Amino acid sequence: MSDVFDLACELIRRRSLTPDDAGCIGLIASRLEAAGFRCERLRYGDVSNLWATHGQGGPVLAFLGHVDVVPSGPEASWRSPPFEPTVRDGKLYGRGAADMKSGVAAMVVALEQFVTAHPDHPGTVALLLTSDEEGPTNLDGVRRVAQHFRETGQRIDWCVVGEPSSKERLGDLIRVGRRGSLSFRLTAHGVQGHVAYPEQASNPIHAVAPALAELVAMRWDEGNADFPPTTFQVSNIHGGTGALNVIPGSVTVDANFRFGTASSADSLRERVTAILHKHGVDHSIEWNCSGEPFHSPQGGKLREAVIDACREECGIAPEPSTGGGTSDGRFIAPLGAEVVEIGPVNATIHKVDECIALDDLESLPAMYLDITARLMVGRARQGR
Repeated sequence: MSDVFDLACELIRRRSLTPDDAGCIGLIASRLEAAGFRCERLRYGDVSNLWATHGQGGPVLAFLGHVDVVPSGPEASWRSPPFEPTVRDGKLYGRGAADMKSGVAAMVVALEQFVTAHPDHPGTVALLLTSDEEGPTNLDGVRRVAQHFRETGQRIDWCVVGEPSSKERLGDLIRVGRRGSLSFRLTAHGVQGHVAYPEQASNPIHAVAPALAELVAMRWDEGNADFPPTTFQVSNIHGGTGALNVIPGSVTVDANFRFGTASSADSLRERVTAILHKHGVDHSIEWNCSGEPFHSPQGGKLREAVIDACREECGIAPEPSTGGGTSDGRFIAPLGAEVVEIGPVNATIHKVDECIALDDLESLPAMYLDITARLMVGRARQGR
């Protein structure tokens, strides 16, 4: 059908479950090298990362994506095999079709088209890919690459993340920031004993319950113009031996904050600790801040280029948002980059029968090419 369709299908066929890239990185590197890109493969542990660049100096515009996907779930539940790209009812089906192999394919095609049209363009255009975005830790993916960039002094001025951001139609929503994510694992300690003799034991569930009730009821902040109020959610509670007549010796609680700039990770830690001490909970706690909040302000060059491209290519003014989960943009923003996410409709991501509309797939390269041209050569893409 088209170059972007063929490449998206080839990527979907590869069973690239985190952290295995299943050859996706090599396939893309070969294409970009043929187009004149310099490709640096950054392998950390079991994770494959690719940093492909064309041009030199600044400004630096980087596209960011991942080739790994989540498991398909029961393959029998899919109407067609999840790793066999299938066209049906005007849509392309397959695991990764929306999240985010179509976006990656579109980025590659747009960059190839841009350097063909502008072989001597100013600055640097780049593509950063990883096979470790969907995993639980992200230790050796973009997080590790960002550390490498700090050590080598690699700059990034603008970063377009191709995550599926749109709600109902391509370009109707862009992510201009993301909330931070702060998790903890709390272990409340007690003394195991017989339920008939509570005076000889100490029930950690009873001790931690009032503290949890206060944490859940707490209004952590009011948010601000850029971010909604901080949210707190308990995700897991584990305690007890399984026997009905045993007071447990400990209970473990997993919880998470999603926070904007109205609160800091340090302030949230301090307030949780104060509540636990207030209720006399004998405890130990492990914290993990997987990313700080970031925001690309109104008037930023990248944000304005993305908005203009959405209007030009999709006929729509996108809604700017900082909602949703996290993305690898959280590792690039601290390098000083302006980060904006624009990608396909996210209605089917991680689901059975994940798909992308063929019209959207065909429009994505033009969207990314338009953004690139506006930033790097000062005008919208040509040839419409």
